[in-house]
Amino acid sequence: MVSVTSSEASRSRSKKVCVIGAGPSGLVSARELRKEGHKVVVMEQNDDVGGQWLYQPNVEEEDPLGRSSVPTNDALKVHSSIYSSLRLTSPREIMGYSDFPFLAKKGRDMRRFPGHKELWLYLKDFTEAFGIREMIRFNVRVEFVGEEEKREDVRRWIVKSREKSSGKVIEEIFDAVVVATGHYSHPRLPSIRGMDSWKRKQVHSHVYRVPDPFRNEVVVVVGNSMSGQDISMELVEVAKEVHLSAKSLDISSGLSKVISKHQNLLLHPQIESLEDDGRVIFVDGTWVVADTILYCTGYSYKFPFLESKGRVEVDDDRVGPLFEHTFPPCLSPSLSFVGIPRKLIGFPFFEAQAKWIAQVLSGKSSLPSPDQMLQSVADFYRSRDLAGVPKHNTHDIADFTYCDKYADYVGFPHLEEWRKQLCLSALTNSQENLETYRDSWDDHELLQEALQSSHFTSFDC
Repeated sequence: MVSVTSSEASRSRSKKVCVIGAGPSGLVSARELRKEGHKVVVMEQNDDVGGQWLYQPNVEEEDPLGRSSVPTNDALKVHSSIYSSLRLTSPREIMGYSDFPFLAKKGRDMRRFPGHKELWLYLKDFTEAFGIREMIRFNVRVEFVGEEEKREDVRRWIVKSREKSSGKVIEEIFDAVVVATGHYSHPRLPSIRGMDSWKRKQVHSHVYRVPDPFRNEVVVVVGNSMSGQDISMELVEVAKEVHLSAKSLDISSGLSKVISKHQNLLLHPQIESLEDDGRVIFVDGTWVVADTILYCTGYSYKFPFLESKGRVEVDDDRVGPLFEHTFPPCLSPSLSFVGIPRKLIGFPFFEAQAKWIAQVLSGKSSLPSPDQMLQSVADFYRSRDLAGVPKHNTHDIADFTYCDKYADYVGFPHLEEWRKQLCLSALTNSQENLETYRDSWDDHELLQEALQSSHFTSFDC
């Protein structure tokens, strides 16, 4: 009998893992993978950490509608979709990873709902605190991820990356790949009659940064999501008129208050067609001659580098099949995704995903059989269909119960009650007081409960 030492056993469990992206989900994935003894390489196309939160003010080279200029690779020139004035829609207390609270720091943006730079600085602090930067290759774009020819039932991955400055392509083999590229970069555009031939300016919020280019214009904003509302409130101060086109005219009282306050902000139903003479015709027959149409219509999932031979596909923004939004059954556990789910308290959830992936790769946790995982995915899709959830909202969770169930896979703590209640409180306040909810709130008791919890008190400043 051949005996195996514990160090040899741990080496056999250690994998060489490529993490794609150094945003919130990629950074925490790198940390958790290294904790489990894996050798980690993070590939990041920009020159610093942060992903979406690394503000990119210069968007001149990007297509105004965010359509790729390189059809074969679908590569965007700009990753971040953050605009200059953007502030968080959730209070900072709920945003932090489980063991690294998002603290207000003197000399920085100390507001409860800070601007985007403050969250980027938090991610930089996290990176430094856990020594993650040494694992990251910056200014490297992943161009291809595909399966190596199988040997003895071992699945490995070929990763080709290009150095931005030299153009040099590097090809490497990894035991596993974790895709953490985010989901707020590739614009999702509506299909409107006349859109392709309309001669005036059309832009997606992906390339919106500041309101000044729209000064004295008649602007139609399509979509009344949080960004559509935020941008409309900003444009109304400089534009001649802002016409907000929404799927439903049943709007929140907060938005209703804003519209009644500004004579040059008007609400419309969806657009019927765009005409050659500049008219934007709405489905109720009303129309306006516009200078610009600004699409705040969300984003799509895209993985232009991934060659999965059809085993992972994006169908109307349903990425699948993915077991629990993470593992493709037929390619698990060597391929996984972190950060696909939306409409949840992101950082703790992505941390739970990262822990699960790291433990599955090291053998500490195991997955069901591929058939069982596929059945689970089918059951999930059926439940979404029965609930009337459109396919493109498959990954919009909006469910604390699901987050807690997910945490049980890896023994990750359930979301604290104060975190859930602060989230709901901010959401309710925004519905009622759209213009002021970030600076005026009435959840002081909940806030004190949060600050006295172990999440904050056990952190060694």
